[in-house]
Amino acid sequence: MFDRRGVVAGLLLLAARGGWAQSAPARGAAGLVAPLGSGPGYHSPDSPIPPLQEREGVLSWKRLAAVQTRAERQRLRPIFPADVKALDQQIVKVQGFMMPLDASERQYHFLLSAVPTTCSFCIPAGPEGLVEVRAKTPVRYSVDPVVVQGRLSVLDNDPYGLFYRLTDAQPAR
Repeated sequence: MFDRRGVVAGLLLLAARGGWAQSAPARGAAGLVAPLGSGPGYHSPDSPIPPLQEREGVLSWKRLAAVQTRAERQRLRPIFPADVKALDQQIVKVQGFMMPLDASERQYHFLLSAVPTTCSFCIPAGPEGLVEVRAKTPVRYSVDPVVVQGRLSVLDNDPYGLFYRLTDAQPAR
């Protein structure tokens, strides 16, 4: 058995340090840094899995990816737009691709991404394109997109570099 917190910590530490294939973040006015990763991620046109379609009543990944970052000491701190901050502690639906943190068919703790993973060891997006999910009821693992509903936390100082967490989540339509 492996320590799931360690897996999450490792993935998110990689994300927070810009471990994706990208150059160093570009600094703009007022010390703000261009968004990490590639926004909500890059969906290869060669992928056999179709990209997500925007759906009414489901939180948009474009909205979540609208975060900027500011370099502070040894980390990047997220700067959320007002409409994203307003989502904190709200019940929302999010659709995405599961990145399981366990070998089980039913997942209680996983990452949700705007794009499918192409490699078991690769993170498909920066922290703005990931949501940590803590499920109240298990969600069946699928390579197809899933929709979950729960309470969203907008995190501005997470020790693992996360920007978003969904708690008390359950499968939704």
